[in-house]
Amino acid sequence: MEVLALILAGGRGSRLDILSENRVKPSVPFAGKYRIIDFTLSNCSNSGIFNIAILTQYLPFSLNDHIGSGKPWDLDRRDSKVTLLQPHSEWYQGTADAVRKNIHYIEQANPKYVLILSGDHIYKMDYRKMLKQHLETGAELTIGCKIIDPKEAYRFGMLEADQTNRINKFEEKPKQTNSDLASMGIYVFNADLLLAILRSNNIPDLDFGKHIIPSLIDTNPVYAFRFNDYWKDVGTYDSYLEANLELIETVDKIPLDMYDHNWKIYTKSEELPAVKIGSKAVIRQALLSNGAIVAGSVERSVLSPGVVVHPLAKVTNSVLLNNVQVLPGAVVENCIIDKNTIINENAFVGFGNDYTPNLENPDLLSSGITVLGKRLKVPKNMVIGRNCRIFQTADLAKAEENIIHSGATIR
Repeated sequence: MEVLALILAGGRGSRLDILSENRVKPSVPFAGKYRIIDFTLSNCSNSGIFNIAILTQYLPFSLNDHIGSGKPWDLDRRDSKVTLLQPHSEWYQGTADAVRKNIHYIEQANPKYVLILSGDHIYKMDYRKMLKQHLETGAELTIGCKIIDPKEAYRFGMLEADQTNRINKFEEKPKQTNSDLASMGIYVFNADLLLAILRSNNIPDLDFGKHIIPSLIDTNPVYAFRFNDYWKDVGTYDSYLEANLELIETVDKIPLDMYDHNWKIYTKSEELPAVKIGSKAVIRQALLSNGAIVAGSVERSVLSPGVVVHPLAKVTNSVLLNNVQVLPGAVVENCIIDKNTIINENAFVGFGNDYTPNLENPDLLSSGITVLGKRLKVPKNMVIGRNCRIFQTADLAKAEENIIHSGATIR
């Protein structure tokens, strides 16, 4: 089957705020040693799809470096390739506009089917099953769909389908709907249909959900492919922390099996030594990545490669990215901490019972999570409250009385 996969990886990920300040959202680290885009790339590799183009835009350097030749995903073979496509002159203005601006690449590849994917979701999916249904139904467009809580409908394209799964109604991010079937942003197009639409449409911000799908429902066979397994958009601090911590549950409760030898999640790994556990370390429910050293206490947390938790330090309910250091006596609770940040002796980060929402942007942080950017140095004995956003440009040594109150934003 002649399939070209296009992975949309140009989204800014503004709701991930500090984590996407210097990297595109699909490049954000996840589950210790991985990046978010690793799941989509691994799905392609495991599904036998090796002709892949990744459409990047904002801050592509981290993503480009991570993917390289595609070797970890078996994409550097003679019969496979991964191509990184960036805007030449004008930036992408919509999901379909991104594809339209690369129409010559599609024409050159000359596939029969185009599989369009998002690079910023966490899931395991065999795309061959979706392609098989696409052929059997005679569809010209098949949309990957999942049942969700209707309260979340405003975030998704919502659709209705008949008993044969033919879609008869589609609404993009409705405020109210009776449907619970959401588009996953995964599409299989007949290539000739997709190319015809892109060539004939001059809407500047052309989007699959807003423009293309609604225009096809009544005139073309458009079908839903129902996906019933784990799938999560980790586009907010709350969903990001929740999805990471879900992976530390007991085997019978883990929603996403990362240990399935038949469906591996591949990544570009750093060459680091094995995890080291000190004689007085206390560890409960944690993911520990290569190169991590734990001499203190770690509970319900995810430690990325090279993280060091010193004696008498404590980390709880948190995600620590590469090479974070938590020095003796420091306490980290309910935090997401970006790479190479140092929490100095006896500092308390994510501390107290004051859950004042972030004053600058309460929609981003209101549940008690505190987020620290890259390469910060938290001074000795400092107290940082909850729902705080501390960007990597902040100079915490200037904080009055060595305290950052709950809800603060420091740049």
